[in-house]
Amino acid sequence: METILTIENLSKRYGRIQALKNVSFSIQKGHVYGILGPNGSGKSTTLGIVLNVINKTSGDYKWFDGKVKTHDALKKVGAIIERPNFYPYMTAEENLKLVCKIKSINYSKIDEKLSLVGLIQRKHSKFSTFSLGMKQRLAIASALLNDPEILILDEPTNGLDPQGIHQIRDIIKEIASEGTTILLASHLLDEVEKVCSHVVVLRKGEILYSGSVDAMSANESFFEVCSNDNAVLKTILINHPAVDRIGEEDGKLLVYLKSELTASELNQFLFSKNIVLSHLVKRKNSLESQFLELTQNTNPKTN
Repeated sequence: METILTIENLSKRYGRIQALKNVSFSIQKGHVYGILGPNGSGKSTTLGIVLNVINKTSGDYKWFDGKVKTHDALKKVGAIIERPNFYPYMTAEENLKLVCKIKSINYSKIDEKLSLVGLIQRKHSKFSTFSLGMKQRLAIASALLNDPEILILDEPTNGLDPQGIHQIRDIIKEIASEGTTILLASHLLDEVEKVCSHVVVLRKGEILYSGSVDAMSANESFFEVCSNDNAVLKTILINHPAVDRIGEEDGKLLVYLKSELTASELNQFLFSKNIVLSHLVKRKNSLESQFLELTQNTNPKTN
């Protein structure tokens, strides 16, 4: 599978602030990648560096397996990394014609892209009359005019109402279904879970996780257990070879595993220790739980 972008040990320092520290990951053609992390985690800095608008401190990146120089590679990239910036007194069509002139793109692409983002009926409306969601959709249409191989979006739904968020997400899915690779940065877990196939989790400029979204939520299961004496139950459980650690929540023990263990095996083990459970449920961590655990933990993990 073709590699669109490779990032190797990328670091960026602003004075005393380490915005990125040895960030490495690659993007394969045809997938939707999310860079997920709280504000200040280094998401926008990463995008700015690979788009050649921010200088890196160290490390490297290469587009299309290094076969194309960055200047030429960026002609195959569509990107929105700031608020949509069009002329307010010009119509949607006029603004896109201006973009076409600057990028030497045929005007025939305009209606196609306006239709894709649901704005074909408003092509003659002035930009100043657009809602924030419509402005963002016009920006996506603009970024798609050159039929890019990869579309880069920085916080694409930021500030939008629920309807606007839903529309942008549907458009991203539609673009992806047509084979365009997408890289988006977001602090919204829900956004990444609903539209991305792969995710890179950043915290304070460091990668905590890199892999598929499904693997992130499926790579850890745990038991929820309870007995008439949880203190004794905890003492016995912590000595089981399959148990990694034990937490507590709402009067129940959360038993996290380091190796496979069935509910039947756990129940049998505890019964042999004269422990009778009043509650036993095996659960899988939600993506939210995994994300919270990752961002509170200091150990990076890669899948």
